[in-house]
Amino acid sequence: MALALLGSFLAALLALVWLGSRWLRRRGAGWGHQTLCAAGPARADDVRALVVTAHPDDEAMFFAPTILSLGRFQAQLWLLCCSSGNYYNQGELRKNELVQSCAILGIPPSNVTVIDHRDLPDDPAVEWDTHLLSTFVLKHIETNHINLVITFDAGGVSGHANHIALYTALRSLQSEGKLPEGCRVLTLKSVNLLRKYISILDVPISCLQSQDVLFILTKEESEQAKRAMRCHHSQLLWFRHTYILFSRFMVINSLCLL
Repeated sequence: MALALLGSFLAALLALVWLGSRWLRRRGAGWGHQTLCAAGPARADDVRALVVTAHPDDEAMFFAPTILSLGRFQAQLWLLCCSSGNYYNQGELRKNELVQSCAILGIPPSNVTVIDHRDLPDDPAVEWDTHLLSTFVLKHIETNHINLVITFDAGGVSGHANHIALYTALRSLQSEGKLPEGCRVLTLKSVNLLRKYISILDVPISCLQSQDVLFILTKEESEQAKRAMRCHHSQLLWFRHTYILFSRFMVINSLCLL
């Protein structure tokens, strides 16, 4: 009897969390505009944003909520991918997949750049040179008059060394005062493994957490993010399909000012 009551209580609680998550998701689609304006330029449509990633597919796997939300707010978008993803000698194929994915996310091919440098290989065992990486990123910022940069945080979301190297490079540029005046940096907040794979059930938790900007996709935008991810055919192993279904990063991005 007690177990039946406990089961009923847990089922009711889960249903309540699910309904609450869906309600917050609908309400939360507009919050990103308010928090973005508080953290960055006064007007969202004044944003010239550069998303800095390590590999082709990072833009869809991790940053789709940010990219699609910024596009919704009429921001101008660029993407700098710091390797061709050539770990399995698929670099050229993955570059093409990246361009297709970015087109779905609203970034035109002319605004997509891939760095293919021998000292910045797609390899978690290789420590990317901070000075070299910083040089590439700063040049891209200055050339395109960027006023908002988005990249990984110190945890790299998945702990990948190449992801963390991007955070280190941006932190170095900021601490040395090399970023242009008015250029802000937002880092994508890493979460624990449980939260990473509970999809929209993480919406209430994210709303209660501390962050500077919170982006939540609508159901339609989430489908758009999934289509972008599916452009990366070479990477769609079974566990990536699971990721697409359950990862909160396909729906939610919490970002903090560096």
